[in-house]
Amino acid sequence: MATLPQLLEADIRQFDTVLGSFVAQTDAIAALVIDKGGFLLAHHGDSENLDFTTIGALASGAFMANQTIAGLMNEKNFNSLYQQGDSFSLFIMDVDEHCLLVVVFKSKTGVGVVKYYAAGAVRGLAQQLAMARARAPGGGLDLSELNVADPQALFRKKAE
Repeated sequence: MATLPQLLEADIRQFDTVLGSFVAQTDAIAALVIDKGGFLLAHHGDSENLDFTTIGALASGAFMANQTIAGLMNEKNFNSLYQQGDSFSLFIMDVDEHCLLVVVFKSKTGVGVVKYYAAGAVRGLAQQLAMARARAPGGGLDLSELNVADPQALFRKKAE
């Protein structure tokens, strides 16, 4: 079953615009869009000092584990996760049923600012994902089926 719509260059440009604006508003170190399997879709921020691929995979696992715990406690409205550190903090928020926004920011910034601006960023990202789904309602892909050792099947042209 497809979990992500087919994303075009225009979709990724819009993700970058939304993330760039969000990073500027919050002074975040980085903002990522990942699917809930942990695959990185788009990012904006300090890619020299951070391993976005690993952060995305681990953030997804942490979010999904906490979502499972919330379910065990009958919590129905679980859509974000905040981890505070001495120097840096992490905020993860649902974009839609398949994607997450991950934010790395300086702890001195405060989570309130990040949460406030994240709501607008999530709306923008979700709108772009919805537009991509509307282009090809039956299309898309499930990145969990990707063979990382040999991704060629994913990039082949479809028969006409």
